[in-house]
Amino acid sequence: MLIDGLPADRIPITDRGLQYGDGLFETIAVKDGLPCLWQRHMARLEKGEQALGFTPTDKQLLWQEALQVAAGQTSAVLKIVVTRGSGGRGYRPPSPSHPRRILSIHPWPDYPAEWYEKGIEIRICETRLSNQSRLAGIKHLNRLEQVLARAEWENPDIAEGLMLDQQDRVICGTQSNLFLLKGDQLLTPKLSTAGVAGVVRELVLESAEQFSLKPRLTELSIDDLKQGDVLFMTNAIMGLCPVVRFEQTVFELKKIPAELMMFIGHTYLAAG
Repeated sequence: MLIDGLPADRIPITDRGLQYGDGLFETIAVKDGLPCLWQRHMARLEKGEQALGFTPTDKQLLWQEALQVAAGQTSAVLKIVVTRGSGGRGYRPPSPSHPRRILSIHPWPDYPAEWYEKGIEIRICETRLSNQSRLAGIKHLNRLEQVLARAEWENPDIAEGLMLDQQDRVICGTQSNLFLLKGDQLLTPKLSTAGVAGVVRELVLESAEQFSLKPRLTELSIDDLKQGDVLFMTNAIMGLCPVVRFEQTVFELKKIPAELMMFIGHTYLAAG
């Protein structure tokens, strides 16, 4: 682990990330010592810094630190946390602020192969997402809604939970983005008031047309999902994972273009 470029495993109790969740994070796949989809992760981090009014971090410095932490790792997960740094009591941000960089490496999750071969089962979470357009899309440290949602089930057969907003619109999974395939229409929630705009979500949207799919950002309801041809979830670690069952609805995985799954599986683990 590196904290501001130095080996350490402690931060001051005055850190605003600890006190108020005043910060951002990125979770990045590492293959053969190299962080994957780095430029996409850094672009989202930069958007988050702008949204929160942070002094921008030096992305080249982050890259060098990431390489240092990831060195020797065949498959691993790199987590980067950037907080506003230390400050006094009270919500008012210090001026100037001195953002703190925290980089840590973690084992690659042992996702079952059958998730990709046979699909996953998902459920609806009771915990709702708050509507806050100023925070929508960015990966900020305030994740209590996701923590509460993920605590709702223990059944190992359920791989993910879908989260709705205050108007019962489907937004995302607890740790993933959602796509609905209906004919040649590839639909995903707009994320204009809640949710995280994932880097693999972005990759899927950008590449959809080369697989004869028409991507569209829209509003989706639970009924919309049940009337679709197939669902799949994405994030930077799992890649693209098809859904075989949602409540009582069973989907045919063969309706997901095999070429799309192969493309995403190869590309999202591309270093740099």
